[in-house]
Amino acid sequence: MTSTEPVQEQINAWFKNLGFPSLVMHEPKAHFDFSAASRRILVVGPMGSGKTEYAGHVWRDAQVARTKSSTVQRLTSGANSQKDLFDPASGIGSADRRYTFFARYSLDKERFPGYPDDALAYRGGYQRCGEDIATVGNSFTLEKLIEARPHIGTWIIDEAAFYDERLAYVIKKESDRRGLVFVMPTLLLNFRGEIFNATARLLVETATEIYPFSAYCEHPDCLQNGYNTYRYYIVDGIECPALYFDPLIIIGGDRKKEDPFEPNYCTRCDQHHFLPGKQYTFFTLKPLGIEASRGNMEPLLGELAAIQHDIEHSELYNTFKTEYLDCANPSPERMNALRVPCIAERALIFLFAEQNLLSADQMRRLVRTLHLNKDYLDKRLSDNKRPLIWD
Repeated sequence: MTSTEPVQEQINAWFKNLGFPSLVMHEPKAHFDFSAASRRILVVGPMGSGKTEYAGHVWRDAQVARTKSSTVQRLTSGANSQKDLFDPASGIGSADRRYTFFARYSLDKERFPGYPDDALAYRGGYQRCGEDIATVGNSFTLEKLIEARPHIGTWIIDEAAFYDERLAYVIKKESDRRGLVFVMPTLLLNFRGEIFNATARLLVETATEIYPFSAYCEHPDCLQNGYNTYRYYIVDGIECPALYFDPLIIIGGDRKKEDPFEPNYCTRCDQHHFLPGKQYTFFTLKPLGIEASRGNMEPLLGELAAIQHDIEHSELYNTFKTEYLDCANPSPERMNALRVPCIAERALIFLFAEQNLLSADQMRRLVRTLHLNKDYLDKRLSDNKRPLIWD
C-alpha cells in the first residue's frame, strides 16, 4: 500500500483485513484544546448552523478542564512558575485559557426573548455564564473588558463580523502578546451572499483557524446542504424574499415573525435562495443615486414616488416583470418581494447608509416630499450607525 492512496481506501483495506465490512470513517468530535495558545478561531456558517452552539461546547469543556490539577494549569496558561498561576480566590495571576468569557453583540441581545440575562443562547438551548458574559457594542468596549479581566484566557465573541474593523487588530494584538484564544462564531456572508463587511475580511486575514458549518436547506422540499442565509418577510401569510437593496444590518430572532416590517431568516441552498432585485439595484437604482449626488434629484424622486404610490408604473416593477414573469422560467416567488412595505425607504437607506451617494439634506428633502415612514427609517438608519435628525 502506497502513501499516495486516499485515506478512506486505507481505512477500508484495514477493515477488510479484520473481517469487517467497509465503513466510512468521519473525523471524531474532539474536546477543545486549551493547551494551545494564540489561536484566533473563526466559526462560520449560515443562520442556524450551530455556530453559537459550538461556543457552548467550548464553554462546557472549559468547566471540565478547570477541575484538573495545577499540572494542567501550567499547560493552559502563560505562567512561568507556580507563583504566576491564576488564583480564583484572589483573582491574581496570568491568563488561563480554561477561563472563558462570552461577549454578546449589542444588536443581538433580543434574539432570544425569555432566556436568562446571563445566557449564551442558541437554537435549542443555552448555557448560563453567570458574571462571565457581557453585551458589547464595539472594539473599544471589548478591549476594556479584556484589560479588566486579565485572568480570562479564552474569549468567545459572538457575531464578530458585526463589530468595527478595529476588532480584528485588538484580537490579534492580545492573542500575539498574551497568548489569548478567541473563538468567533459569525456570519461571513450576508443575506446577499457577499462578504459581510470590511470587518469580516480582516477577521479572515488575521484568523489562525476556521471551522466551516452548514445546515439543511430549510425549504420544505429540499434536503441539500445550505450555506446561504436567506432573509424573507411574511406579508398576509405569504413568504416574500428580501430585496437585494434591503437594509443590510438587521438582526433577526429565531422565532417566525408575521410582522411585515421585521425579517425572518433561514438557511437555503443555492436553488432556493431567492434574492430579487440585484439587476435593478445596479442597473437603475444606484445610477439614479449617482445622478442625485451630482445635484439632479428629479429622476430619483420620480422613481421613488412611483414605488411609493403606483408601483406598477415604476422601473422596479417593469424590471421584475421582465426578469421574473416574461421569461422562459417564471419565478413568482421573487415577484412577492414587491409586497413588502416601505420599499422606497429601503432604497433610500441603501443609497445613503451603504453607498454614501445622498447627503443628509437630500435625505431629509426626499423623506419630506414623499411623506415616507420616519419611524422605519429611524430604526434601520440607527442599525447602520447613520442616524438622522429630521428637523
